[in-house]
Amino acid sequence: MMKAQDIMTKDVVSIRGSATVAEAVKLMKEKGLRALVVSRRHDEDAYGIVTETDIVYKVAAFGHDPKQMRVYEIMTKPCIVVNPDLGVEYVARLFANTGIRRAPVIKGDLLGIISVSDILTKSDFVEKPKAKQFESELEKAVQEARAICAEKGPTSKECAAAWDAVEELQAEASHQRAMKPVKSAFEEYCQENPEADEARVYDV
Repeated sequence: MMKAQDIMTKDVVSIRGSATVAEAVKLMKEKGLRALVVSRRHDEDAYGIVTETDIVYKVAAFGHDPKQMRVYEIMTKPCIVVNPDLGVEYVARLFANTGIRRAPVIKGDLLGIISVSDILTKSDFVEKPKAKQFESELEKAVQEARAICAEKGPTSKECAAAWDAVEELQAEASHQRAMKPVKSAFEEYCQENPEADEARVYDV
């Protein structure tokens, strides 16, 4: 599974919040960028982000003077950030749910920036669709759960733990398909082994 750190852009360009919008525009043009990360003022401060959309919608659209306006007046702060270990499909889902197109990649320090373009051009979602991967993992987990329950008994803690793992995978696979399964693998197992319901009372 590819992670954010595998496809992020590592050469991040930042700017001070006190800089003028004109300075931000100049930096974007020079570097060919659509966004700049706004530096923290101190260790406890949050990162911000200013995008081309911020500048066009909040400055140009109202005829404001970019030489007078400051970055902190139009930036988003705190901005949504991405952990470098986050799977690419989860980054894509985060972008879809929030409507953003890019985010800084942070783990203590600023490590990079990831965008929808990075996901489109650098990730392996075309070659390795995650829905199929989850289906394969789910099928394997179901077989393992059935084997464990056959060996340890349908009311054992091991059996309950195995089916918990299956249900987590099934929920994720369902989310990937954007639909709820008609019947879970555990429900099918319980129909075959009614006593298995007792396994759910164990703490795992």
